[in-house]
Amino acid sequence: MCGIVGYIGSKDAFPILIKGLKRLEYRGYDSAGVALLSDSNELNVYKTKGKVKDLEAYCQGKDISGSVGIAHTRWATHGEPNDKNAHPHYSQSENLALIHNGIIENYLSLKKLLINEGFEFISDTDTEVLVQAIEFVKKRYDLSLFDAVKKTLQYVVGAYAIGVIEKNNPNTLVAARKGSPLIVGIGQGEFFLGSDATPIVEYTSEVIYLKEEQVIKLEKGQKPVINTLKEEDVDTEISHLSLRLDQIEKGGYPHFMLKEIFEQPNSLQMCMNGRLNEELKEIRLSGIIDNIDKFKKARRILITACGTSWHAGLIGKYLIEEFCRIPVDVEVASEFRYRNPVIYSDDILIPISQSGETADTLAAMDLARESGAFIYGVCNVVGSSIARGTDSGTYTHAGPEIGVASTKAFTTQVAVLTMIALTLGRSLNTISKQKYKEIVGELSNITTKIEEILTLDNEIKNIASVFTYAKNFMYLGRGYNYPVALEGALKLKEISYIHAEGYPAAEMKHGPIALIDEEMPIVVVSPKLKIYDKVVSNVQEIKARRGRIIAIVTKGDIHIKEMADFCIEIPETQECLTPLLTVVPLQLLSYHIATVKGRDVDQPRNLAKSVTVE
Repeated sequence: MCGIVGYIGSKDAFPILIKGLKRLEYRGYDSAGVALLSDSNELNVYKTKGKVKDLEAYCQGKDISGSVGIAHTRWATHGEPNDKNAHPHYSQSENLALIHNGIIENYLSLKKLLINEGFEFISDTDTEVLVQAIEFVKKRYDLSLFDAVKKTLQYVVGAYAIGVIEKNNPNTLVAARKGSPLIVGIGQGEFFLGSDATPIVEYTSEVIYLKEEQVIKLEKGQKPVINTLKEEDVDTEISHLSLRLDQIEKGGYPHFMLKEIFEQPNSLQMCMNGRLNEELKEIRLSGIIDNIDKFKKARRILITACGTSWHAGLIGKYLIEEFCRIPVDVEVASEFRYRNPVIYSDDILIPISQSGETADTLAAMDLARESGAFIYGVCNVVGSSIARGTDSGTYTHAGPEIGVASTKAFTTQVAVLTMIALTLGRSLNTISKQKYKEIVGELSNITTKIEEILTLDNEIKNIASVFTYAKNFMYLGRGYNYPVALEGALKLKEISYIHAEGYPAAEMKHGPIALIDEEMPIVVVSPKLKIYDKVVSNVQEIKARRGRIIAIVTKGDIHIKEMADFCIEIPETQECLTPLLTVVPLQLLSYHIATVKGRDVDQPRNLAKSVTVE
């Protein structure tokens, strides 16, 4: 959600900024802009509604010189998507330009104060209020840009990641963060700014992850200076990026989403490396083992997440309750944070997030921390806010996920939750050694079975071409595959814009069955289960009402295959591991329906990859 890029050094800034914005397009946006301190000492701001390519076209023939600049892709919050609301924003004197990711909650009171001081506003955004406030404070107290930013932010309520440049101070770039991620890349005599590492990785692997309420001054030829809002000096802590440039390129695939679906065998292998011992059929998660006393004494486990991660969390509930016998509640983070939840000091909170920056999930962590609960994070991005804010945790090691609709994030999260449940279950003696060995052995073979499913891509593409007419889909599943039905429906909604709903199969008779007719496609996730016969009955009820059935079944299935219009067969596996297999054909089905309909699957409308604001 929103993208920030900045550069200060000796190179031409514009090409670096534009390339950086393109690398951030996956975050979702509706306008783009750039501010440059030109060779003629002008502060030029160019911005437009639309895509980065539209910004490039707009800048043709304009002065794009300069070795200092900031750039932005905006996802609208305050004010509709248009040219005037796009970032960067000038201050009234046009001496400052600012980019901003986040929401300034007290912008209206600040705006009234500034209007009383004679300031006029061009846009409808909270961001313009912030840059005007910095100019006001700077002039009122005769401060440097660095000091003015620190002082102004002391009066700001909300979340922000900002970059600011000044016409009269052409060798300085100031940035700050609170509640929104911001990374500084350290090059040879140059600095880079990014919402994440993707705009930076091409130029340097040395980075600074700005922490909450930190402000950084980047000057040509000088070392970075970091202060807190309370004027405290902060030692520069340089980290090393593990991200590689090839990981954020399409590698011959038409879309990042398809690439990431096909990357799942590798991402799962990376997730399990060093944790699953195939020979001994054992799993070791140090985060669990090192904190086993916390888990043994836990009253319950709370899992909180949003979207796809919430669906993974539902599967985690099934796993932990079955194999560890600890009660688990799964909460949508945006509801959890506002409903005054009951949290005990002997609870364990597991926040799940691909980006590690999801605003609602971070707020849920804060609530749990205030109550003294132990926080065990599951996320993908090293150095993210969730990773830094937890007591312990496990990385998914999925690698970068550029497609907005999560695929490999889901399967690696489910894999981590499976390993958590198995490690904890053995430590608690709540799972038999034989069952443990069987599941671990099967988990070690899961990547091969996913590779087998991926060979069905053309078959699934042909099925998808039949159903592009549909305006509604229904997805049904039971047990471990009910959350998979939810996830399959979400994928279809996200990228094809077809309305879809997921239900427990047995709930069909409690309302959804009224929707079924010959025009309604029903996706039944029905691998070999303990309650397989129940699902067969559900399929018979659908067929009696002429519903068109796409079934995900285990190889060798007879009963459902006879009734379904289309069947996609998956290899047999342990019931608790079936979500890792059943979700893959649903990802491919959604992808191919969307592409046949001409949708932009990597950047679906209105969606952002990482929801870093409410």
